[in-house]
Amino acid sequence: MHTTHSIRSAYLEFFKKQNHVVVPSALLFPENDPTTLFTGSGMQPMIQYLLGSAHPLGTRIADSQKSFRAQDIEEVGDNRHTTFFEMLGNWSFGDYFKAEQIQWMFSFLTDELGLDPRRLYFTCYSGNESLGIPRDTQAAGLWQAQLKAKGIDAPIAEDAETKGMQGARIFYYGDKKNWWSRAGVPSNMPVGEPGGPDTEMFWDFGEQLQLHENSQWSAEPCHVNCDCGRFVEIGNNVFMAYRKTESGFELLPKPNVDFGGGLERLAAAVNDNPDVFTIDLFTGLRQKIEQLTNTVYGQHSEQTKAYRIVCDHLRAATFLIGDGVIPSNTDRGYVVRRLLRRAVRYADMLGVPQGVFADLAQSIITTYAEAYPNLSEKRESITEEIAREEKKFRETLQKGMKEFEKLATQNISGRDAFVLFSTYGFPLELTQELAAEKNLSVDAVEFAKEMEKHQDLSRTASAGKFKGGLADHSEKTTMLHTCTHLMLAALRKYLGNDVHQAGSNITEERTRFDFTYPKKVEPEIVRKVEEYVNEAISKKCTVSIEVMDKADAQAQGVEGSFWEKYPDKVNVYSAKAPDGTVYTRELCGGPHVTNTENIKGTFKIVKEEACSAGVRRVKGVLQ
Repeated sequence: MHTTHSIRSAYLEFFKKQNHVVVPSALLFPENDPTTLFTGSGMQPMIQYLLGSAHPLGTRIADSQKSFRAQDIEEVGDNRHTTFFEMLGNWSFGDYFKAEQIQWMFSFLTDELGLDPRRLYFTCYSGNESLGIPRDTQAAGLWQAQLKAKGIDAPIAEDAETKGMQGARIFYYGDKKNWWSRAGVPSNMPVGEPGGPDTEMFWDFGEQLQLHENSQWSAEPCHVNCDCGRFVEIGNNVFMAYRKTESGFELLPKPNVDFGGGLERLAAAVNDNPDVFTIDLFTGLRQKIEQLTNTVYGQHSEQTKAYRIVCDHLRAATFLIGDGVIPSNTDRGYVVRRLLRRAVRYADMLGVPQGVFADLAQSIITTYAEAYPNLSEKRESITEEIAREEKKFRETLQKGMKEFEKLATQNISGRDAFVLFSTYGFPLELTQELAAEKNLSVDAVEFAKEMEKHQDLSRTASAGKFKGGLADHSEKTTMLHTCTHLMLAALRKYLGNDVHQAGSNITEERTRFDFTYPKKVEPEIVRKVEEYVNEAISKKCTVSIEVMDKADAQAQGVEGSFWEKYPDKVNVYSAKAPDGTVYTRELCGGPHVTNTENIKGTFKIVKEEACSAGVRRVKGVLQ
C-alpha cells in the first residue's frame, strides 16, 4: 500500500522517466502576482511560462507544489476540504500534448498507483459553438482507448447534470466545468488571454456513498460532478490551446499542458476512503489529539468536525510560518492568526489541554521532515510562534467570551464586533460563528467601516489584494519591472551595499519602489541612477535567467532580500551588455524583457521621498 509520501515520490519519478525536470515547490505566497495573497494552485508559479516565457530548465517540468486557499477556511470540517494541500503537477511548455498526457496519466493511476480502472471516470469539454470552439472529441477518444486496452467498455454521454450517469464512463461538460483560463469561462476572457479545454479524472468511492432519501441531494441525478460525495476529482489536465483575439479565438502556435492532481485526494483514493483526514499525513497528529482528549476520531459528528478543523488549521499554520508568514493583524499574517485562533476554539471543544499547540506542531514537522526539511530546520521558530500565538489568544479569549455573552442578547452591531476584535482579539469570523450558533447576525458592513478607520486590515483575505509586486504581466509592466531591477543595482552602486529592496508596486504607468536608506537621496545621485538605467537600455543587454543553488547565489554576491524565504533553488536574473558589462544580477520570480532594447522610452525618476523610518521610496516612469 502506498503512503502519501510514496505517492509523491512515485509521481515525480514517473515523470523523470518521461524526461521531465523536477523542480522544488515555490513558497506559499507568490511573487509578483497581484491576484491573491497565497499560492493557491500548482499553476500559479508557472503562469509566466504558460504565457510564453522560456523556462530555464526546459519544456518538460514536474513538481509538487505547496498550496493554500484561505477561501476554503469555512469549508473545512467535511471529509474532503483542506486549506493547505499539495498539488502534483507536470507541465509541457509547447512540447507534448493530449495523446502523451492522457496515456501517461492513465498509466500512472492504474499501473503505478494500482487504482482499479473500473472505478475511474473522466470528463471532457463539450465545446462552445457560438465561439467557434469545438467539442474535445480527441480527449474523449483517447480516454476511451485507454479503458478499452484494459477491457473496459467506456460509453460517452452528455447532459449528465440532468440525465445522470446513463451507464457512461466519459462525460461532456461545458464552459463552467471543463474550460480553464485565469478569467474563467471563455466569454469572460480579455483579448490576448490564453485558455483551453480541460479533462478531469474522478475516483468512484462506491454507490454506498450516494446519500439516503432524506438528503438534500436525493432528488438530484447522481453524476461525477454532483455533490453527493460518491465521486471525487483527483486530477485535471488543462490543454491550453487558444488565445482570445479581437475577432474570436485562435489556436496557439505551441499549445501547453498543465496537469494538477491533489496529493491528499489521490492518497484517499489509494486508501479507498473518501475522508482525507484518515490518510497517513494526519495519523500522528490525529492520534496525538486522541491521546490528549481520550476521544476517538470519527465516533461523533461534531467531534469529527472539530478534529478536522484542528488538524487542517494547525498543519496550514505550520507550513505558512515555515515559509515566513508570521501571525499579525494584516494580510497574510492575519490569516495565520485566524487559523490558529479558530483551531484553539475547536480544540477546546474536544477538550485538548491548553498550551499544547507547539507539541502538536512538532508532530506535523516530524511527519513532513523528509519531504520538507525546511520545517525541521525552522522547528524552533515555528513552534515558538505557535506557542506564543496560542498563549496570547487564550489570555484574551476568556474575557472576550464574557464580553460576547453580554452582547449576544440581540443582533451584534459592527461597532461591537470591532471592539471584540480590537480589545479581545476576536476575528470577525469568530464573532460571526458564535453569533450564528445563537441565531444572531453581525453587521459586517459596519464592522468593515470601523476597521478602515482604525487601519487597513485584511478582513477575510479570501480574495487577496494588490499591495506589492506586479499589477499584471503586460508588456509595459514587464518593461518597468526590468527597469526596477536596474534601478536597484544603480542605487546600490551609488549609495552602498546596505541598500536593499523593501517593497515594490509596479503598474503599466509607473514603478513604485521602496529601499533601505536612512536619509534623502541627493538630486545628483537620482540623476546618476537614471543615467545608469538608460545606459543599460541603450546597451541592448541580454536579460537571462539561471537556476542556482541558493547557497551558491549568496556566495557569489547575487542581490536579494528575505533570503530565508526562498527555496533551495533560486532564479537569478542578469542583464549583460555585449561588451560583458553586467548591469544587474538579482533574485526574482517575475517576467522580464528578453533584451533591454525592448524597453521603450527613457527612464525617469519623478519622485523621491521618505516612506518610513530607514526606508525611502522612489517613483519612476518610462517617457
